[in-house]
Formats: sequence, structure tokens, C-alpha cells
Amino acid sequence: MMKDIATPIRTKEILKKYGFSFKKSLGQNFLIDTNVLRNIVDAAGVDETSGTIEIGPGIGALTEQLAKRVDQVVAFEIDQRLLPVLEDTLSPYDNVSVIHSDVLKADIKEAISTHFKKGQDLMVVANLPYYVTTPILMKLLELKLPIRGIVVMIQAEVADRIAAKPGTKDYGSLSIAAQYYAKAEKVLMVPASVFIPQPRVDSAVLRLTIRETPAVDVIDEAYFFKVFHASFANRRKTILNNLIHNLASKDQKAEIEQSLAEANIDPKRRGETLSIDEFGLLSDALYKKLQL
Repeated sequence: MMKDIATPIRTKEILKKYGFSFKKSLGQNFLIDTNVLRNIVDAAGVDETSGTIEIGPGIGALTEQLAKRVDQVVAFEIDQRLLPVLEDTLSPYDNVSVIHSDVLKADIKEAISTHFKKGQDLMVVANLPYYVTTPILMKLLELKLPIRGIVVMIQAEVADRIAAKPGTKDYGSLSIAAQYYAKAEKVLMVPASVFIPQPRVDSAVLRLTIRETPAVDVIDEAYFFKVFHASFANRRKTILNNLIHNLASKDQKAEIEQSLAEANIDPKRRGETLSIDEFGLLSDALYKKLQL
């Protein structure tokens, strides 16, 4: 039986065989601990009926653990140099498809309809490159894909921000953007020592469980996003000042004050103290005053 890919010895053998060198620009850090990988797959709650989408499979360490457990794996890999490596390392598994593409440019809906059964239980499971974590996660959420959730290894600091609660230092526009679409929880801390090369930051596994309907029902989704982004533009400023300077103008101060009053929000509060529900009420009040 073949040794797991994710051991230090086997990983080094594979890298040597293909003369592979890490590209800093692609944020490549390969996992070399099968226990951590199994914990990631466990966190996804998948079984032999599930399908999984992976982003950045590298040399196939996580892909292999997924292939052993699920019906079908589709992996998006941007680095052409890794395609022959993956063909080799994943040759024992006939339930893996590797798509050579930047996932930010890929048609993920098309890949889902091509490779998975209609109505199949689907999860995104990935060790994401840290430099593009946020754009990838937001694309996955905004596309409203037919997935149950997302389990990703990301920079611990970003995981803290996504899962943060109102009133904490980590809470901000990213927390609300993600939590609008999904329930967020940090499930595992991962030390730098289980990667080759070792990243300079701590990592964590984040689980996002997609909500059946968004966390708040608002008149205009795009405007709701504009409102909370404006509210966090300068964390030291009050919600009133942030909205005047980043959403509307000084001429509309009265309308903003009326909207805050209607939403029962003290204009002296700061953005990070408002819950997602309060932002929903505020967004609708502002929309009626400033947009309609």
C-alpha cells in the first residue's frame, strides 16, 4: 500500500522527483501531517455520498484524504507545474478531477453541474493560499453555490475576523460579509510546524455553514454591503461620522440622523458595536431616505 502523501519523507521525495520549487507568489505551503488533514475532512462532515470541491490541491495531500472518504473530488489548481505531480500522486484514485484554473476566474457553477450529481451533498474543503483567502471565500459565498458549507485552512487572524462577534476587536466588515451568508466557527488551530515551507503565521481551520436564507432580510443587498463597509471605514469615528463621510454627504446629515433614530441606534456608537440585525435595520432606513 502506498504511503500517505502528507508525511515529511514522502512529500520531500515527491518534490525531489519533480524538481519542484515553491513559488512565493502563489502562497504555496504544503501540509505534512495526516492527522491534521483527517481532522479537516472530519470537520466537513462528509461521507461516501458527498462531493467536495478543493482549491489549490498542491501535491494532493488533502485531495487524497478526501478521495478516500467521498464520492467525487474536483480540485482547482492554478500552477501548471503541479498537474503532472497530481496525475502521479492521485493515480490510485479514480474519483478525482483536477481542473487547471485560477478559481477566481473559473466557472464554478459549470464545474459543479459537470462533475457532481444534481442535489448531491457538496462541501468546499481546502487549504487556501493566504494571500487570496478573502476574495476566494467571498466569491464562493456571493455565487450562492449549491453547497452545504466551506471548511478551509486559513491564516488564524483572518479566521478570527470572519468568526468575530460584535463589540470585539476582530469584528468588522469581513465578519458581517461572511456571516450574512453563513454561520462561522473556528474549529482547529494548526501550528506552522506541519507545513513545508513553514508559514510565518499561525493557521486555523474555519467552518462556514451556509444559511438557507441570509442572516437579515434587507431591501437591497448591495446597499446593505455599502452601509456596513462605510461604517467601518474609520474605526475611531462614530457611526454617524463614518456614514456622512463614506456613504452620503454633510448635506444629508439630517436624513442619516433620522435613519439612525428609526433603527434605534445611537449616532455616537461605533460600527463594531452594531450587530448584523442592527445593520439590516439601518440599511433599510437609509435606503428609504437616500436611495428611493
